[in-house]
Amino acid sequence: MSNAGLPLAIALFAAPFVAVLQSKAMAPLALVPMAITLALGWGAGWRPSLPQSPVLLLGLLLMAWGAVTSLWAPEPGRGAMLALTMAAMMLLAHGAAAAAQGARLMPWIGFGLVLGLAAAFADWQSGNALRAAVRGLKEVPEALMFGLKPAASLMALLLPMGFALPWPWLARAALLLAGGAVLISLPGETARLATIAGLGAALFSLAAPRLGPRLVGVLVAVAVLVMPLLVGFIPKIPSASLPLSAVHRLVIWDFAAARIAEKPLAGWGMEASRALPGGRARPDAATLDRLNITTPAQREFLALAHVEVMPLHPHNGALQLWLELGGIGALIGAVLMLALGFAASRSAAPAVGAGMLASAAVTGMLSFGLWQAWWVASLLLAMVALALVPRRP
Repeated sequence: MSNAGLPLAIALFAAPFVAVLQSKAMAPLALVPMAITLALGWGAGWRPSLPQSPVLLLGLLLMAWGAVTSLWAPEPGRGAMLALTMAAMMLLAHGAAAAAQGARLMPWIGFGLVLGLAAAFADWQSGNALRAAVRGLKEVPEALMFGLKPAASLMALLLPMGFALPWPWLARAALLLAGGAVLISLPGETARLATIAGLGAALFSLAAPRLGPRLVGVLVAVAVLVMPLLVGFIPKIPSASLPLSAVHRLVIWDFAAARIAEKPLAGWGMEASRALPGGRARPDAATLDRLNITTPAQREFLALAHVEVMPLHPHNGALQLWLELGGIGALIGAVLMLALGFAASRSAAPAVGAGMLASAAVTGMLSFGLWQAWWVASLLLAMVALALVPRRP
């Protein structure tokens, strides 16, 4: 392996285990090795060229529009800086993938997944003793269990890489089956769904390597475009059996859709979700009645002081695009999803690309904020890994 690829290999090996200990560490863990890779590549004679990748150009276009929308955002400086930061991260990842061409990262990813999955399972079975020890806690607070969800989401994103590992088929099958079982057993419905979606899309794309990734891209693009309309079906959802976190999301999405309808074309501005008028309020009884949320336990939970109708972001990437960047941003985002699907179909491992895109889409539609640095860095690191998968003869 070239020296330029070594920092990326170490990052991909360490990422699952580090995410178990502290998911926020993923931002420096991904970005610093990318920067070192650029420096090593430059020293070895690599030189950057003008971006030609449709995926990168669309990502930069989205951030350029985000910077424009920051002009009317509640916090213009914050929005503009965020757009600039996201664009810089995209360029960094693109450069790192180009500078490390020829690096063999796959075995590192496989062993890293084994280590991360073992650590996550051990932490879960021990009552989060591992994560408590790292934090110097003598007693394990109940809320600590939720910290495994980001790590599970990261490993659900990387697990489809198992299909392309240079291992005997039995070892690959063992990793995929055991990894899927571990991730489904961990807390967090989103990571479970992302695991199932990722493995399912990858399996389908093994049989249809050109159609599979493109179909995933089309489905995600359509979901981005129609998401505000889908929110209108919330009152018809049988919510009585849903977890409390899922019911809270229904309330959040309903509030987001109402704000989207007020500024459907250009949105409220980059990073406006955290400062929307009325976003800190608790859901009122009339809203819960309209959404058919009638279970006493659910209504008591939604009446708690910490429950807000917009807690920093909508927990749905498509709605956040619409809310902050409007229909223009949503359209760019949908085309970007299409481009990702087509790029995955042309990659050295279409099944891996399809699985990663499906897993990332599920997580993005149900969980983290669209611009959270650790999650964006994780996505970019996974994309770099996919770009460096060697083509088989």
